[in-house]
Amino acid sequence: MRTPLEKPADVQRDELVQALATGELSLHKLPETLSAREAASIRREALEQAAGTKTSGLAHYSFDAEAVSSSNCENLIGVAQVPMGAVGPVPVRGDYIDDDRYVPLATTEGALIASVNRGCATLRAAGGAVVRVEDVGMTRAPVFRTSGIRESKSFVAWVEENEEEIRTQIEATSRYLKMKDIRPFMMGSTVFLRFRFATGDAMGMNMATLACNRVIQDLIVPETGVSFVSLSGNYCVDKKPSAVNVQEGRGKRIFAEVELDKEVLARYLKTNADDLVEVQYRKNMLGSTAAGSMGMNAHYANMVAAFFVATGQDIAQVVEGALGTTCIEARGDGGVYISIFMPDVPLGAIGGGTTLQTQSDALSLMGVSLDPDQPGAAAMQVAELLGATVLAGELSLMGALSSHHLASAHNELGRPTPPSNGHADAA
Repeated sequence: MRTPLEKPADVQRDELVQALATGELSLHKLPETLSAREAASIRREALEQAAGTKTSGLAHYSFDAEAVSSSNCENLIGVAQVPMGAVGPVPVRGDYIDDDRYVPLATTEGALIASVNRGCATLRAAGGAVVRVEDVGMTRAPVFRTSGIRESKSFVAWVEENEEEIRTQIEATSRYLKMKDIRPFMMGSTVFLRFRFATGDAMGMNMATLACNRVIQDLIVPETGVSFVSLSGNYCVDKKPSAVNVQEGRGKRIFAEVELDKEVLARYLKTNADDLVEVQYRKNMLGSTAAGSMGMNAHYANMVAAFFVATGQDIAQVVEGALGTTCIEARGDGGVYISIFMPDVPLGAIGGGTTLQTQSDALSLMGVSLDPDQPGAAAMQVAELLGATVLAGELSLMGALSSHHLASAHNELGRPTPPSNGHADAA
């Protein structure tokens, strides 16, 4: 009896759908002769059959299915669409951008874009957001096992003595990768090596991972004889909130600030300095302390997530990007100084999801383009735009909280009416 893979195309499709739906065939084992779009269609139909439903909303997409299925998403079945709006112009006064730019944000949270846009108007009225970015570097921290403290100390000493040879081998893996330093951390028979890299315009996680693996396999283990346990030892720290990343930074470290006078506070944020400072103190500082939060801010994650989805960043790294502290200080004549600090923001202008058409379009709308004569400059522009956008969003929410307007704004803008049968394709 012939298998589905051996039958004519018209028969083969129906039997492939059935085989996937029943679990006889794994999702990743469709014939390689199928186009990526056709394979996605077969998987989607099989899942519909297995679940007893229809998913017409997944089928319509404009990206290159072949490229996506080979580089971005395995077992492709379609697309999850996220609405994209824009805020701005966002007035950025940075080292890489000194201009007003529009910023696309992708979100399903009603009222978010309207809120950030109010913050942008506030920034424009105050002359713009002063933004500075430090390229701290992407990190990867493999973990090793020794026989005990003596060997751990000896291993760390060897790494420190041979840092230049390690650097030479690492930088040979990519012309864009530069090793900044290695920070060892030992606990008895366990040693972590926290490598830190400059990665040009890429976020650089893959670049760092490949480089670490190469130097460990080709140099460190053969020369020391120490056991290599894992390429990631959780001291990197990737996609988890951590004190080490707050203190030392990871990816980009972003600072943004603005001074608002009494008139701007009253007109644009409907509040005053005393109320704003008190909400900052009792909410962002005391409330975060009481909760044990590592994010001493109102809602960085809202802007970071919407920005990351729109521009093709690694969405899971929102958990890092949302770390940080908002500061609000009273200034003379009823004004305030407001700043944000984001110590741990992995992002890039090339690679990963930035290559998808809609995400690439979003970066173009922001005026971000790669410059071969200035590697890394495009990523710094992306970071400056994010910093100003987060500041705008933080301003607006803090203003709404201090003026007690948050609930009314969400009631007006953030409560969509669901379709009558609960499905988006009810029509």
